[in-house]
Amino acid sequence: MTDTNTTGERADILAMLAEQRDMLLITARDLTDEQARTRSTVSDLTVGGLIKHVTATEKSWISTIRELDETATFDMDSAMEFYYMRDDETLAGLLDTYAAVARETERFVTGLDDLDLQVPMPTAPWAPERQWWSARKILLHIIRETAHHSGHADIIRESLDGANSTMQRGADAGMTFE
Repeated sequence: MTDTNTTGERADILAMLAEQRDMLLITARDLTDEQARTRSTVSDLTVGGLIKHVTATEKSWISTIRELDETATFDMDSAMEFYYMRDDETLAGLLDTYAAVARETERFVTGLDDLDLQVPMPTAPWAPERQWWSARKILLHIIRETAHHSGHADIIRESLDGANSTMQRGADAGMTFE
């Protein structure tokens, strides 16, 4: 998915983000909507809810870079709703939205003039004083967030039906497991 005309650091960031997205997507492969919204551990997290959350998080961070709003505050109530896959949502719909957000992120990052751009961070209960991060740091944070939740999704998936991303990647590469 990464633009082949993008090179250097920008290409590396986009490639690493694409790799982390792919790992998350493996955990959703061949799941039904019911499985995608099933809690399989003591946590409230589900594969569908995590995909919804990571999608909303990535979109929000890119908007933070784009808008440079020095008055922004983090809305915890709105953020919490994105952890849950509703009964009227489908896994296919969540995956389509995630793909659209990924394409928009890649377009935005490819066209971003300066990864050192200083971005005002929304204040939050855990960060009441406004901080400024570089666009680069925000993009690295998106990678970290995606990888973090991909690990959660992998455990949830393995608890659901025994599948995991490592074995699925191996199978994709032609490996067989006994």
